[in-house]
Amino acid sequence: MAHSHDHVPAAAGRTRIVIAMAIIGAFLVVQVIGAWISGSLALAADAGHMAGDLVGLVVALIAAIVAARPPSDRQTYGYRRAEVFGALVNGVLLIVVAAAVVIGAIGRLVSGAEGEAHEVAGTPMLVVAIIGLAANIAAMLVLRGGAGSSINVRGAYLEVLGDTIGSVLVIAAALVIAASGFDAADAIASLAIAVLIVPRAIVLLREVVRVLAEAAPPGTDVADIRAHLLGSPGVVDVHDVHVWQITTGAPVFTAHVVVEPEVFASGRAGDLLDELGGCLSEHFDVEHSTFQLEPADRTERERGAHP
Repeated sequence: MAHSHDHVPAAAGRTRIVIAMAIIGAFLVVQVIGAWISGSLALAADAGHMAGDLVGLVVALIAAIVAARPPSDRQTYGYRRAEVFGALVNGVLLIVVAAAVVIGAIGRLVSGAEGEAHEVAGTPMLVVAIIGLAANIAAMLVLRGGAGSSINVRGAYLEVLGDTIGSVLVIAAALVIAASGFDAADAIASLAIAVLIVPRAIVLLREVVRVLAEAAPPGTDVADIRAHLLGSPGVVDVHDVHVWQITTGAPVFTAHVVVEPEVFASGRAGDLLDELGGCLSEHFDVEHSTFQLEPADRTERERGAHP
């Protein structure tokens, strides 16, 4: 069998996540207070969006920590799937927030059409929104340095990037309210933020379902992988192929590889295993692979069991 080692996020990546969490968490409190003072639903919606970011950062931090824990007899792949369950919680939370925002925004628009407009204090709303934009930009700058080397940091960076757009929408609504007194701009901005939240939640939940269903990772072409393995000297056939993910970005591959008798006779089995594992790691970014080498004369006996 050939196995490769998981890449554990460096301590620098965890430090970046902790700093970003502190920035986002501190401003989340400010944003909730600002939403209450100004009466802005858009600020409340953006706070919900930011709460989703904070959950995503917590998940990324936990994943970075638990990924360093070694496998055990009970957790043979370690604890990396904790990231998947965290993403499930995050996705559900985002859907709930988006639904609440849509209901609240539609309610305000309807009441406004009936002459019962909800007054929004544009100036406090604008001040808090500008601070929020600055907080998001600061968090992005902290995370950007580690986004290229860690999938967890990269995911957190993209989440904060999405929230930055939400802050821009809140600023735009606040400017409209301050300039014209058009309070409905707050509800409209809230709906726009909800539209931003839903696709991210759907993407998260789709990834969770794909991992838990042990489906092949997106973009994985099993036929292409088999063709690469068949190109290795001494390989006759590749069957009983399985590809799945422990968590996003951590694919696992297993296969039965039929080889020429000379591979065993010459003692080249170990070298072939290294070659096959290197092929998957280099060409398909599969870091954990397991192969069962079989002599060619066994193929006929297994043909009925493995189509």
